[in-house]
Amino acid sequence: MRPKIYLFGDSITEESFGDGGWGASLANHFSRTGDVVLRGYSGYNTRWALKVKEKVFSPPEREDAPLAVTVFFGANDACLPDRYGGFQHVPLDEYKHNLLAIVDFLKNRWPSTCIILITPPPIDEDARLQHPYVDNPSGLPERTNEAAGSYAKQCLAVAEECGVSAIDLWTKMQQFPGWQKAYLRDGLHLTQSGNKVVFEEVIKQLREEEIILETLPVDLPLLEEIDPKDPLKSFKN
Repeated sequence: MRPKIYLFGDSITEESFGDGGWGASLANHFSRTGDVVLRGYSGYNTRWALKVKEKVFSPPEREDAPLAVTVFFGANDACLPDRYGGFQHVPLDEYKHNLLAIVDFLKNRWPSTCIILITPPPIDEDARLQHPYVDNPSGLPERTNEAAGSYAKQCLAVAEECGVSAIDLWTKMQQFPGWQKAYLRDGLHLTQSGNKVVFEEVIKQLREEEIILETLPVDLPLLEEIDPKDPLKSFKN
């Protein structure tokens, strides 16, 4: 069977198999060498992720260890507690504790698997006011870029403490002038350009972990390996 790469996260992961999505791009990139498995849950935070982790991932005796797992939470944890998204809020210290527990769970289940933490993206607060997902009587954004940055720093701290890879998406995106509209379609979720940033950063981290397309075996003969004079010969073994 082909090895797997799991994508575990919130709506930014759930939407990643859409047109131009970073998960779809990964699936295309590894199309003959690995299966990219989507496990994204819109609206989820790390508290909820901890509750469902046993249902999300198969027991180790039922499948081989995946090549990698991306863990992409924090955007919902960082909702402000006194705004309309407050029910999704997770305090900063608990967020760090939850991420540590998720990484520990994955390491114990699959010691050889590459784990990549991804920080929440930056937030365009003006755009969030234009795209509330429920009534917003306060007239204030449910997320701020400052809060997202605090959670991003904790995510990076967890990666360093656990010795796993990390992508600082919050910082990376803000290095581009006009990132608010270039990378975010509603102040939070990604445009195609934003998805491309995530895809490229994940590929970069996988390469650093020596998970490289060119060195992964394909599961069946490639067309150029099949003898046109005796095609079935390639399928005897």
